[in-house]
Amino acid sequence: MIETKDIVKGFGRQRVLDGISLKIEKGESVAIIGRSGCGKSVLLKTIIGLMPPDSGKVIIDGQDITRLNERELIKVRKKFGMLFQSAALFDSMNVFENISFPLRREKRLSEDETKQKVAEALEMVEMPGIELKMPSELSGGMRKRVGLARAIVYQPEIILYDEPTTGLDPVVSDSIDKLILRICERLNVTTVVVTHDMRSVRRVSKRIFMMHKGKIYATGTPEEIFESKDPIVKQFVNGESDPKEVFFL
Repeated sequence: MIETKDIVKGFGRQRVLDGISLKIEKGESVAIIGRSGCGKSVLLKTIIGLMPPDSGKVIIDGQDITRLNERELIKVRKKFGMLFQSAALFDSMNVFENISFPLRREKRLSEDETKQKVAEALEMVEMPGIELKMPSELSGGMRKRVGLARAIVYQPEIILYDEPTTGLDPVVSDSIDKLILRICERLNVTTVVVTHDMRSVRRVSKRIFMMHKGKIYATGTPEEIFESKDPIVKQFVNGESDPKEVFFL
């Protein structure tokens, strides 16, 4: 479903992605981990076609999107749903208006059909009947669920999660992880989770890609990554600072 071949992306003299190659199968649930600034978010934007690579290929469902114009890219992006770190809800819109936004933009469904789609999405994230609430009335976990409902309302084939449990307490984080797994299984979607939350990584991923200095440094199952003897992998997953590094507070 997703394949990158030798992706290179730089900003000025800084090379953020330095020859990234990976494959993610249809229906697979993977996590992308790595230290802040290693290029995870840039990789996500490259995969979804928001940021063209300097060189290399991005192949989505057999199609190289690096060769597409903007109109063609819009069609490919319809395969994607995305849950942003902040949920990215429109504060001036109620829950129904937020979730229905991508449907109304295309103007293909009647109002009754749109209401049905929104209700189904809210039921899937276990928040039925809150269509008229405003984002300001929702807790952090509820906002994430509404953001997820918006991501799945038009039934995408791929869902990208950018730090889905950031800012949530452990109990709410666990519920979000279980929801991610349930949606992956129920909709048979390809799931890509970018996160620093190692508990979440263990729960939601079948395979892990660890990035380091712009490259895929390690790949494996959660067991392989968490039991790795490699010092760089071990240091990251255990949350240990490098004694050679000096931090000025």
